[in-house]
Amino acid sequence: MPHLSKHEIEKVKKVKTKKNEADFLRKKNVVGVGVGVKLKDGKPTGKPALVTFVTSKKPLESLDKEDVVPEEVDGVETDVVEIGMPTVQIGLEEGNTDTLRTLPSNELKVKIRPVKGGWSVGHPNITAGTAGAVVFNKDETNPAKYYILSNNHVLANSNDAKIGDPILQPGPIDGGSAPDDQVASLSRFIPIDFTPDKPAEEHENLVDAAIAEGSLQELDREVYWTGYIKGWVKKEEVEVGMLLKKTGRTTGYTTAEVLTVDATIDVNFGNNRVARFDEQILTTPFSQGGDSGSLVTDYENRAVGLLFAGSPEVTVLNQIEHVRDLLRIDFV
Repeated sequence: MPHLSKHEIEKVKKVKTKKNEADFLRKKNVVGVGVGVKLKDGKPTGKPALVTFVTSKKPLESLDKEDVVPEEVDGVETDVVEIGMPTVQIGLEEGNTDTLRTLPSNELKVKIRPVKGGWSVGHPNITAGTAGAVVFNKDETNPAKYYILSNNHVLANSNDAKIGDPILQPGPIDGGSAPDDQVASLSRFIPIDFTPDKPAEEHENLVDAAIAEGSLQELDREVYWTGYIKGWVKKEEVEVGMLLKKTGRTTGYTTAEVLTVDATIDVNFGNNRVARFDEQILTTPFSQGGDSGSLVTDYENRAVGLLFAGSPEVTVLNQIEHVRDLLRIDFV
């Protein structure tokens, strides 16, 4: 995938106004809009584009006029990419992961102490997700506390948990149960706006993120196969075409490429709940159910995003800058 320069990204961002974005998201089958590279016959052209994501592509003649995506907006080309409906990626019955997996991941579903990033973890009322990494609080006036970083839907059961709830390793679907497998306690989570409780256009979601406090004796700051995290990447430094990697409970160690930045995307959380997220990163697919919560890094081991959703065509990440700031955590 060709890289886009900061100038090219900013040019597209200028036309991705709230009004234009809202107009696109009202169109039939549209689930997202972002900044990316225009494709032709499935191959990148290198041209910056305002990319519209749809659940399925339809012939133009079958669409009503108001549902057609214009070929350009304010001098910027558009593109329409079929991605299905992105869904949060908690553990389900195992499908075929061989097409993604680059190393055996069965061991990531077993109990381990101390817990490293990449292993199965979860609230007692979910199936399982992934422990992204062990982080610590940014408050320099108090003694350091150490936490498992993952998603709200992994550690806080999609807003339904209480602070202090036990966090299990491995997650329940992998055999974890309280009290024997409790490794941490839920400390903080960022609430998620959902439909139908709140209209999607009023959602203010940036992250699906939570932390659970544990003792340093039971937590390890290393991420399996990746190693130690060496800082983080600011959101304006995340580029289309950037190469990324992660270790997750289901697919193990996998790699991807950034397709889109500054994406506004609708994500299905099940139980008739959909949440709209702003400023997201979309990558080539490198995750499946159970990989939610994985910390995604560049090849220099700098944190880039927190994995939380995907489809067969894409994986969706929160910008790590937002995760870090909203949860008041750091990596090194």
